[in-house]
Amino acid sequence: MLSPSKITRERLHEVLIGLVKAGSRSLQRFECRTEVRNQGWYRASASLAKWQGSIFVSGGIALDYRNTLNLPKTGFPMKANLPEREPKWLVSWEEEGLYQRQRNLRQGRPKFILHDGPPYANGDIHTGTALNKVLKDMINRLWNLEGYDVVYVPGWDTHGLPIEMRALKKLGLSQHQIDPVSLRQECASVAHHFIGVMTREFQRLGVMGDWSNPYITMNPAYEGAELNVFADMVERKLIYRDLKSVYWCPHCETALAEGEIEYQEHESDSIYVAFVIEHPQNYEMPEGTRAVIWTTTPWTIPANVAIAVNPQLPYVVVTTEAGPFLLAEHLVERILASW
Repeated sequence: MLSPSKITRERLHEVLIGLVKAGSRSLQRFECRTEVRNQGWYRASASLAKWQGSIFVSGGIALDYRNTLNLPKTGFPMKANLPEREPKWLVSWEEEGLYQRQRNLRQGRPKFILHDGPPYANGDIHTGTALNKVLKDMINRLWNLEGYDVVYVPGWDTHGLPIEMRALKKLGLSQHQIDPVSLRQECASVAHHFIGVMTREFQRLGVMGDWSNPYITMNPAYEGAELNVFADMVERKLIYRDLKSVYWCPHCETALAEGEIEYQEHESDSIYVAFVIEHPQNYEMPEGTRAVIWTTTPWTIPANVAIAVNPQLPYVVVTTEAGPFLLAEHLVERILASW
């Protein structure tokens, strides 16, 4: 315990700092009381933590705690301040050509090529496209650290419905209010615009690649390469013409890829349906015989054009109050019990 005495705040501050700088290991706690500027008894207490040599003072005395810590000297700032620093890093990366510089350093090494599945050039980046590019950048950086010559050419898909819809929205028209050639020209303009927008946004995320030479699917050279590949496939007889059921969007009036289909949760009743058999006498069945089916998708009935039977199963005609029905023999009791 220190005896009360008349000392100034500055002197008390010096004493406390001196105790810490002296590296006293035995000091656990001290208390002192002093009269400061005739304002009555002033009480201050401090605790000294052995492991880091830091001191905490109460009673209104302000300490610069940085001076009480024995830390290494470094040029790194204590505050990251990334919103201001990151843009400067990106500018320096671009000025020094960091991507090409890394490739030059790895010249002659085994190549690692990440083929970019391109996003549509129809708007700003969103969470999905940002995550996609950041994950690819992480993979590229890993292989670069492993010593590979990393090749990453970003690209854009500039064909398809998303760009067409964006162009029509911009024009405020429907596809029936504009001729196809004008629509294609507007789509090209929209795609070129958002290629620039998305490039800047991806670069702001720190994604490195050959941004000056991306591949763009509407470039004539790219389209020509596609035609060459298609011609080669035709010569190898890998291409044929046939019919195939596809998903169709009545609103957009276009075919949809299976990956674009999303189903909502829906519960439907299962139903039995009796189909009239034409010319039942040809099959030794009584007039008015109907074949019974069971389905869990009743909404498909309006488009139904046929029913299927199993040639390995026996079928019987069962007479009921509603008329004769053709049923699978092993299901007769089960079906009649449910009616």
